[in-house]
Amino acid sequence: MQLLSKVRKIKNLLANGKITISVYGLGHVGASVAAVWLRAGAKVIGVDKLDSVVKAASSGNSFISEPGVIPALKKALREKRFTATTDAVQASKESDFKVITVPVGLVGNTADLSAVEDVANSIAMGLKKGDLVSLNPTVPPGTTEEFLLPILERKSDLIRERDFGLIYSPERVYEGRALKDIEENYPAIVAGVGPRSLAAGAALYSLVCKKGVIRMSSIKAAETEKSFEGIYRDVNIALANELAKICERLGIDYWEVRQAANSQPYSNLHKPGTGVGGACIPLYPQFIMDVAAKVKASTDITSLAREINSLMPKYCVQKALSLLNRNQSANPRVTILGLAFRGGVSDTRFSPSYDVIQELLNAGCRVTVHDPYVKNDHNLPEPVTLTNKLDEALSDADLIIVATDHPEYARINPKRLRANAAIYDGRGILDRSRFGNILFSGIGREVIS
Repeated sequence: MQLLSKVRKIKNLLANGKITISVYGLGHVGASVAAVWLRAGAKVIGVDKLDSVVKAASSGNSFISEPGVIPALKKALREKRFTATTDAVQASKESDFKVITVPVGLVGNTADLSAVEDVANSIAMGLKKGDLVSLNPTVPPGTTEEFLLPILERKSDLIRERDFGLIYSPERVYEGRALKDIEENYPAIVAGVGPRSLAAGAALYSLVCKKGVIRMSSIKAAETEKSFEGIYRDVNIALANELAKICERLGIDYWEVRQAANSQPYSNLHKPGTGVGGACIPLYPQFIMDVAAKVKASTDITSLAREINSLMPKYCVQKALSLLNRNQSANPRVTILGLAFRGGVSDTRFSPSYDVIQELLNAGCRVTVHDPYVKNDHNLPEPVTLTNKLDEALSDADLIIVATDHPEYARINPKRLRANAAIYDGRGILDRSRFGNILFSGIGREVIS
């Protein structure tokens, strides 16, 4: 399929099943991306290195709980428009449009591009004239052209723009609403290694993104844009954490101040909390700081924000344990509410709850973790227990720390707590007026007893 030369016909080609799309990586983003293209009527090959993931996808299931993914897989399987495989090279040979959605992590303070490299080598061995490749994960500026492109050209003996196309289109999704974000909420960002790549990529993404496509002038600009989205969040969360601490010292409620301040359209104070988690926000500042150091650019605000947020688990634990001192509890039993990095999801990647747990263990506490979405976790230290039974987790706790803003926690029944228990709300989701004489505190709040 000559995608580069058939831009005007792409819509009809996709609708008639003439374009096959391979999605490399069937994790949180990849499974959602595959579902979006399936809902658009495309033929899709899902590729993953794990047999368990491929087996689940092949039966119409997914290990992620993203709304809309499983129905899309099941429908496409019935219509014979979806297959899953571990054979990355064959998937490249059989597809026209290859979408890379593998994760990019950190090794020290440097981006770990090993997964991108593995996939790139496989794609290159099956790359054909007229094919188009899209890199989607957030990466340091320069990655697509300086890291990915050389692999594709060297391994395939094909030339960019003349033989194949390459674009960068960053994923812009919020876990729990990924399909809606792609299809309805945000425009796609697309940049290409040349005009032919850009035209083909924009034409394809315009078919699934109702908000349209923003064409960037360069791939490096598009890569930078995506990292800056995360840095904006990280810096503003750090500001919220700093201001919350000031409110604590002043004996006033940050949450009341925030609500009033945000009634002004130019103010958007964020929510403070026990830390910043997930596979996005904690990583992107590091990508930019690493690149900035190479070009001798300052990242004072970005670096300080990262430091503030990374220290929040320790700060919150210290504040929470001070409640125990007031209650004079010996050999305290502490229940942490929430292991996932964010409310309403089961994703525990880079969750600050792990740091909260470690701080409590260092202080000699007995720790129980409750999460309604996380059924098991092999990363928890041996003495820590994980439960899905909320009443059981609350019943014998001397101290309860809300670490994740799961909506279930806002409805905690105070009668389920021990009479002398203490609560630290690390996410600002509890109505403290409901807890009577229970010793209560939280981020941005003074102690109430």
